Amino acid sequence: MLPRLVAWARRLKRDIAVLAIALRDPQAPLVARLLAAIVVAYALSPIDLIPDFIPVLGLLDDLILVPAGLWLVLRLMPDEVLARARDKAAAAPPCKRSRIAGAVIVCLWLALAIWAGRHLLLLLRS
Repeated sequence: MLPRLVAWARRLKRDIAVLAIALRDPQAPLVARLLAAIVVAYALSPIDLIPDFIPVLGLLDDLILVPAGLWLVLRLMPDEVLARARDKAAAAPPCKRSRIAGAVIVCLWLALAIWAGRHLLLLLRS
């Protein structure tokens, strides 16, 4: 069972890299590119929709949302775009974690939280 889970996790990681490359392809449909950007950002984000410290639910969002998003985007992307992205991902050296990328993602989440908070306050005041 454990080897199957490890293989599944590696495939997910590889597919996230493939989507990150495919979303930059100009031949990819706009809807697939937008969904790919959302899935990649969510998968790489240090902030989850449901925090991991909440028992069961915190891990279920990662186990359900990311694979479901991957499945949907892989169905929407044309085969030739995915083939080119897989070739580029296989040829690319392994990525190192980037603190700058992490900081950018955290800033984007903070900006989204501030925006949502402001709009929520406006709704509550009216």
